[in-house]
Amino acid sequence: MSPRPTTGPAARPTTGPAARPTTGPAARSSAPRARIGPDDLRRTFEAVPARTSAEGEPFAASWWGRAWVDALETLSMDEARLARGRAYADDGQVAAITVTPGRVVAYVHGSRARPYRAELRLRTFADPGWEALLDAVAARPGHLSALLAKEMPHSLARTAEEAGVRLLPAADDLDPSCTCPDHGRPCKHVAALCFQTALLLDSDPFVLLLMRGRGERELLDALARRNAEHSARERPAAPAMPSVAAGDAFAARFLPPLPAPRPVPPHPGQPPSYPDLPGARDPLGLDHLATDAVARAHALLTTGRDPLAGLTEWQDAVRLAAARPTAGLTATTRALYRELAYATGRTTTDLARAVAAWRQGEAEGLAALETPWDPPAGPFDRARPALAAAGFPRFTPWRNHLTHPAGSLQLRFGQDLRWYGYESDPGSEDWWPRAAPDPDPVSAIEALLAGDAVPDTAGDDDPHYVR
Repeated sequence: MSPRPTTGPAARPTTGPAARPTTGPAARSSAPRARIGPDDLRRTFEAVPARTSAEGEPFAASWWGRAWVDALETLSMDEARLARGRAYADDGQVAAITVTPGRVVAYVHGSRARPYRAELRLRTFADPGWEALLDAVAARPGHLSALLAKEMPHSLARTAEEAGVRLLPAADDLDPSCTCPDHGRPCKHVAALCFQTALLLDSDPFVLLLMRGRGERELLDALARRNAEHSARERPAAPAMPSVAAGDAFAARFLPPLPAPRPVPPHPGQPPSYPDLPGARDPLGLDHLATDAVARAHALLTTGRDPLAGLTEWQDAVRLAAARPTAGLTATTRALYRELAYATGRTTTDLARAVAAWRQGEAEGLAALETPWDPPAGPFDRARPALAAAGFPRFTPWRNHLTHPAGSLQLRFGQDLRWYGYESDPGSEDWWPRAAPDPDPVSAIEALLAGDAVPDTAGDDDPHYVR
């Protein structure tokens, strides 16, 4: 799995006309940063702070951003509502904007304390339209270069129209709605959302393509395949290779011995650094996966054991999270926890608890956390008398659990015949793995009372503090 995190502080434009974004790198640096969902079909842009704009100044800097505003103005029959919406946008009253195929949504603060939910629907392209558009773009390499530079040349829009696809919206493409009582089309809240959307288009035309139905990574992958096919068709055929008779190929002959294998390094090496390039994968996610692959290869070379063999998706997610140090919880680690929890349908608290169990005993420790079972007669039955002989009160049994009568300590008997210590606030049933496992229940409970915590999971640095 590829954690896809693109979070971070947004670069903000300053106030005044000089803060207007321009096309190219300057526009991108002043645009709000986006959080991208794991499926590349949901982007959430941070709210833009208040600013001022000159009278009569175009709200968007790029020609395609101005075309978006033109479609809005054509849709509206009330200039006063548009002026009010532009003022809302300038005053920073539009909250974070979420863009998905065919939809742009944001909460907009109006005259009341509670914000309104403004939404704008946009017609998406059917698959035949996308195929025609991708074929047309791939036929002209300059179009792909422009998109990678976050530009949309006029020729690209014309090429799309010639292929039967209209990239830029007309008034009949836009369908506004809002939770406010104003029935204007659009109301001032949707108008404010439209003006702010024009700024997003200024900095990244892929936002418009996402509105039309497809994400950036999917489009770039499809264009790369088409470019490769186009290059293969134009490449001259390779000369015929001389053939060798089968009898000659398999005839007995002397071959020099293979060189001795190189010695295995004592530690896994460091992967290369990955630059943050337009359209490329997230460099932090690539670095994490490359580091994990190097560690897996080193384990195979030194032990012959594959650490991923037989792991479920959830176990692999827990293993990935447990490989990162949690002392001091960096923003990168927090982002990794959020992405892995999202990808597996769990919460960050579920993942943090599972990480603590994994650090206790890897897959066996996770099983002790998540899978109660009924031990056969033997060590489990002898545990309660051993604890009583050591002066501990009578523990309450349930399946493979022994719970202290005060309700704050618990031992769980794993299928590896080790005892795993757990701790909870009295009466809360919020059990967290604590201390290293031990074959002896008395030693396990003493380690729990002594506070011998699992490494990197104690105190304020616990991963269940991830938000």
